[in-house]
Amino acid sequence: MTEKRFAVVRLGSLGDIVHTIPAVSGLRESFPSAQIIWLTHPRWVGLVSSSNLASEIWPVDSRDLSSVRQVIGKLRSLHPEVIIDYQGLWKSAFPGFLARIPRRIGFSSDTIREYGVPILYTERVKCHATHIADQNGELSLHAGAAHPVGNVNLRVTANDECLVSSQLQKEGITSYVVLSPGGGWRSKCWPPERYGALCQSIREETGLRCVINFGPGEENLLSAVVSSSADSQPLAWNGELGQLMVLLSNARCVVGGDTGPLHLAVALRAPVVALFGPTDPARNGPYPPQEIVLRSPKAVTSYGRGDTPDPSLLDLSIDQVFAMVKKRLEAIR
Repeated sequence: MTEKRFAVVRLGSLGDIVHTIPAVSGLRESFPSAQIIWLTHPRWVGLVSSSNLASEIWPVDSRDLSSVRQVIGKLRSLHPEVIIDYQGLWKSAFPGFLARIPRRIGFSSDTIREYGVPILYTERVKCHATHIADQNGELSLHAGAAHPVGNVNLRVTANDECLVSSQLQKEGITSYVVLSPGGGWRSKCWPPERYGALCQSIREETGLRCVINFGPGEENLLSAVVSSSADSQPLAWNGELGQLMVLLSNARCVVGGDTGPLHLAVALRAPVVALFGPTDPARNGPYPPQEIVLRSPKAVTSYGRGDTPDPSLLDLSIDQVFAMVKKRLEAIR
């Protein structure tokens, strides 16, 4: 019997790939001997690899025509029976269409973000689940999986473990809380000054130092956090993805908004406190939904992208967030 061949597409971003992994796990657990080829952006190859779900990972940069052509040619040579587009964009749907894969599974127009994309699929799935990870699972189910989602077990490398451990030891840090104040849109980020004050409260009342994770272009955000943290000595962190995974997995608690590092922390089974504003935690929150999520009752789900924190995030006080951090710390003693 010929083993099944699947191609799956999720190009980015960090949080979205994290929310796709359970669905691909459901596919893998249902077809343990199948060939599963995962198409993703080169930046996320390491993350996909850490899930240990794909037989092969093909990097593709949708902005590079030669990269797209190469992947389409490889798909034509491989002849997978099914391609599942977990992203639902023109750039993610085109490779399967142009490679003439017989079954092209994607979201219906009820779910999809970009108008017209479902025309490229042969099978369009109308989702009934609320959370995006469960919606992804509905695509796996439609492709023949026995169950929509499976277990998530992300691996970190021994080399990254050593590098992170060495860096923390140099700073005299053995136990810590990670704060991740950034995000793609400032409108879904708690104010940096409050993160700084939270650093101070954590240090004064628990003795733990905070590690501030920040990304490219977030230097001003980092400065605002540090300048508001008094003498709590937070450590700035801007390491590679593999090292960030180690940092998150060993944290006593991780605090952040609806951003990739927060969702990655959940997937790594770190205790988290999630701060939500204009995005809906029922759809985009921690998955599985078992972590502490703080959201103002006045919050309006708008997915509005802005340069300043959504007003609902200002309703979340420093004391309120710190109380939840203490609750997480006490739960794992």
